[in-house]
Amino acid sequence: MYKLLLCVRYLQTRYLAFVCIVSVMLGVATLIVVNAVMSGFSTKLKDRLHGVLSDVVVDTDRADGFPYSPDEIRRVIAHNEVLKDKVAAVSPTIEVFAILQFTYPNGAPVMKPVRLIGIDPADRAAVGGFAEYRVRQKDQTAPSLDPAPDALKRHEENREHAARLDAVQQERIKALEVPQARPLVKDPTALPEPDLFQGKAPPAPQLHGAVLGYSIAHVRFTHGGEMKEDRILQPGDAVTLTTAGGAELKPVWGTFLVTDYLKTEMSEYDQSFVYVSLDQLQRIRGMGDRCTALQIKLKNYDRDKVAVTAELEKLFPPRDGNRVATWEQLQGPLLAAIDVERGILNILLFMIVGVAGFSILAIFTMIVAEKYRDIGVLKSLGASSGGVLMIFLGYGLLLGSVGAALGTATGLWITRNINEIEAGLTALTGTAVFPRDIYYFKEIPTNVEPLRVALVNGGAVITAVVFSLLPAWRAARLHPVRALRFE
Repeated sequence: MYKLLLCVRYLQTRYLAFVCIVSVMLGVATLIVVNAVMSGFSTKLKDRLHGVLSDVVVDTDRADGFPYSPDEIRRVIAHNEVLKDKVAAVSPTIEVFAILQFTYPNGAPVMKPVRLIGIDPADRAAVGGFAEYRVRQKDQTAPSLDPAPDALKRHEENREHAARLDAVQQERIKALEVPQARPLVKDPTALPEPDLFQGKAPPAPQLHGAVLGYSIAHVRFTHGGEMKEDRILQPGDAVTLTTAGGAELKPVWGTFLVTDYLKTEMSEYDQSFVYVSLDQLQRIRGMGDRCTALQIKLKNYDRDKVAVTAELEKLFPPRDGNRVATWEQLQGPLLAAIDVERGILNILLFMIVGVAGFSILAIFTMIVAEKYRDIGVLKSLGASSGGVLMIFLGYGLLLGSVGAALGTATGLWITRNINEIEAGLTALTGTAVFPRDIYYFKEIPTNVEPLRVALVNGGAVITAVVFSLLPAWRAARLHPVRALRFE
């Protein structure tokens, strides 16, 4: 009992020990905040990557796609003994690189390289990672690529405006032309023009829609110290997509109307993805009823991913130019880089706790030197060496525990209010601490992991005890007669 009383007494009277407490508190708080932010970014990134890529992806290097139609592939999967009970949904897609062409509102032409993806909206929504990221049709059970009425209205307005400009241009050209003599009699040998529509009005051309990545259709800029956003492509504006198709992979193109935007809050995807109808992209590229990739959703990803990928490799052999991979394997280097960076940051920041440990070592050494007489009195009264050892080890344990508790409270408070703190620092310094134009996140993501918090606290307490071990051992070895010799 006397050991605990002395530990508490030293904690209350030795104000120098509060330096150790503050050091441990700062180290623990810093580690908790950094881990929460890193975990938040990692979790948000994994959610976005998983949503966009689906559970398992099968693709081929063949430009004309798999040698089977999507319906044949579905039948094979549905009758496979391994896959039929594990696969929840399959979405055939075409993924190719393309050039996007459109005109800025000021009339300047623009060309951008994009990743063109042909999908069936219902199939892609069943796999996930499509409907929930759309802006105008967010979370709709039956998303569509067809232009909405407002998009068709804007398209018609654009056509009328272009027609007026063309008429003005034609009038200017006619005013500069020199009149030429024309024959008064029609050539009798000329064949009559065929009436393709049998006297009826020609049918209106079918208008196909495209879903653009959010950053393709929007630009961000700073005006008056504030971040502004402007939409340069409205629903109903026309864009031209040029890619390679046919047996000889010659340039082919098609014109589409903007119908919606895909906002994953990841700039890599929002500035490069363009979704169009699978049927229309098949016609443009001359692929028939084929696809180049399969997006597959599993009923239980963690349990079935190994068995499903192994069985799919049998159906789509790698020697034929096919690849079967989970979303984690496709993004392996990026996910590994995040984990490595997080581990290195933990090691570097734990040095703050190490500094606190050296402070404990120095202060405890001073306390032992000052308490020679007290230690001698305790031993002469019957205190054992083990008891004296436990006094100073308990003192170190108490310092580490109090510092870790205060650090945990401080770290959790900072994590909970980190966006308000960031806003205050931005207003104070005039420089954005968290530039949102990089990640397109509305706020700094955080995720507190209880296990990680417990490990940080445990490491801090153990460090405090370990660094108090040497002074405690010196105090335990002290002989009472030597301690009281000069008293």
